Amino acid sequence: MSGSATPTSTSDTISPRSQRFRDSVHNIPTPGTEVHRPKRYEPIILNIYIVGSIALLMICLGIAVEIALHISNTYNGFSVPEKNVIPLVSTQFLTSFVPTLLVVPLAYFWAVADWMLRWYQPYVTLSEGKAPAARSILLDYIALNRLTTLYYSLKHRHWLINVSTLTAFSVLFMQPLAGSLFQVGQASYTTAATAISLRSIGLSPIISQLTSFLASAGYADAAVYSNLQDPPFVNGAWSAAPFTAPPGFILNGTLAVNTTAVQTHVNCIKPTSFTTTNLTSSDFVSSATFSPSCNANLSLSRNDGSDQFSVTAASTCAPSYQDQNFQPGLPFSANQALAIFVVTTTMDLNDGSMGDCTILEPFEYTNNVTGNPLNGEAFNGVVFDASNSSYIIARALAINSGIPGAIYSFASQQPDGPQSVFDDPYGFVNATKNIYTQYLSIAAQTIYFLPDNTTISAQLTSNVPRLFVEPLPAHLLSALFICVGITSLIVHILHKRSRRNLWLTSPPGSIAAIVSLTSRSGFGDLLLPYDDVSRMKSNLAGLKFRLDKRTGAIVAEEDFGVVDSSDNMALLGRKGGYGVTVGVDSLSPLSRTSFKDKIEPDSP
Repeated sequence: MSGSATPTSTSDTISPRSQRFRDSVHNIPTPGTEVHRPKRYEPIILNIYIVGSIALLMICLGIAVEIALHISNTYNGFSVPEKNVIPLVSTQFLTSFVPTLLVVPLAYFWAVADWMLRWYQPYVTLSEGKAPAARSILLDYIALNRLTTLYYSLKHRHWLINVSTLTAFSVLFMQPLAGSLFQVGQASYTTAATAISLRSIGLSPIISQLTSFLASAGYADAAVYSNLQDPPFVNGAWSAAPFTAPPGFILNGTLAVNTTAVQTHVNCIKPTSFTTTNLTSSDFVSSATFSPSCNANLSLSRNDGSDQFSVTAASTCAPSYQDQNFQPGLPFSANQALAIFVVTTTMDLNDGSMGDCTILEPFEYTNNVTGNPLNGEAFNGVVFDASNSSYIIARALAINSGIPGAIYSFASQQPDGPQSVFDDPYGFVNATKNIYTQYLSIAAQTIYFLPDNTTISAQLTSNVPRLFVEPLPAHLLSALFICVGITSLIVHILHKRSRRNLWLTSPPGSIAAIVSLTSRSGFGDLLLPYDDVSRMKSNLAGLKFRLDKRTGAIVAEEDFGVVDSSDNMALLGRKGGYGVTVGVDSLSPLSRTSFKDKIEPDSP
């Protein structure tokens, strides 16, 4: 009789317990007794030891990132070569590409692990038994993108798949975060170094030639005219032993050393009275009184011009035994003194200028500066012993007139001219102190130091390329590493437990593997090759699926009674309820035809 016939009478009614198909699972030999039982197939990527190792690596990487950030903040970054190790690519490319390359295998691992869990989920559901078609044999998480998988896994309450997919989705952010983790920039960095000290404390043997004083007076004079700064190793009243920097190009660097330095003290006071006495029509005497016992006279001649500058020793203001080389000078009683210390100072490697000096301790060694013959006294640098050499006399005269001339030039450069300095009670006193101090400090470089060559410790601070760990990407990447590692480990432990009743002997993705699981189950007779998803869902309505515990085959069983329509969820978006009631009318048209064929009298 035609398969399209339908029942027309009560006698044609089929028992609701009758099957719509016939299976032959009972004919499958029992594995392990009748035939050899193959080994259980388990993808290596789902091996709990491998998953645990990768998860532990992720946690360690998260901790390592935080440690690297702490070290970066504490030590102002990490040292990197000044020149790019790979000339063909930029530093920026390396700092972004290499970290990204390192996290790619981790991201790929968790993506594949998630894929495997989604691949296995229908079989895990079947192993639990009594699964409707929509949640078992029609379930295909592999064909869905991750966002859709999140929706349907939540809908089907497949919590492990949902969390696994979230984890796989989150690892996508590892690559941009890793690419922005490092930054190379110029930073001031201090490291241990060495320097060569070129001089040490000692009295120059050529002081009497006055060349050092003349050169220093010339610089002081030029500094007034050209607004020059202190020369190298001189800073205000300090004059340090010169030293050399380490070889090589150093960008914006400073070198700090412990060295010896001479400090020059200048104490200038203005006279209490100043008078000029004419001796002749061309000659006159200027007299300055500083105290009842301290005065000095300076003889001048109008024949020498209107601008005359000179200094004379104020012998009455000094001890009777003191040589005129060390006595204060007129017109301002400028008492000079020196002190020698061990100091910490710095040198700017760009222009050689010396920084401030910090006293560490007094210089306690005895030599010809601190002891005999100088005994710690400072040359006044403007009044010298008589000499028979015309060259020395000329140098002495140039120095004697050059320093006061520089002071007057400074006054002349003021906005209101020299008169404003004269009107200021301390105008010339301050000018004299500043210029005279600079002069004596420069002169100290050559008169109180002798050549030397000693290696000393130093601290080199320079702008060097440093590798920094960026805080925001570091915190986010660290949190991502740790969360992914812990979450994935928990998910895979729980999923391994859910697979304990699942025994697959081959990868379930091939057509042959699927046929081997369903060829004896019979419910394939309900399906046609050209059925779409909705047709297959309709034809399989009312069936519950599970894995046969004896053979591992997928088997289907009728589920009589009303079934909640919430079980009928199609992954491709079409949702339709089904109800199975007692009676043949509840079955699909194909099922009715199958039952009809079975009871026709003429059937074989």
